Amino acid sequence: MGASTVTLKNTGSTDHLSFDWAGIPAFQFIQDPIDYETRTHHSNLDDYNHLQIDDLKQAAIIIASFVYQASIRPELMPRKALVKEPFIFDNFR
Repeated sequence: MGASTVTLKNTGSTDHLSFDWAGIPAFQFIQDPIDYETRTHHSNLDDYNHLQIDDLKQAAIIIASFVYQASIRPELMPRKALVKEPFIFDNFR
């Protein structure tokens, strides 16, 4: 399906980082940045009219396959080492 890259590196600030910090297996799927930094991204124009339907179908199949394969693994998913220093959001209390 064209998805061939896996990395342990962070590719940016994504929603999975707080899970990593807590020692919970978390994943970020690397997306094609084709329209990521356009004027529509995270704006009032970021709506259904700008969806890439084929990309969404591909992503749904890849994620569903990943979740299924993870659910039937005989062993737990690997975890990153638990971070000891406070998470960045702790500084805002």
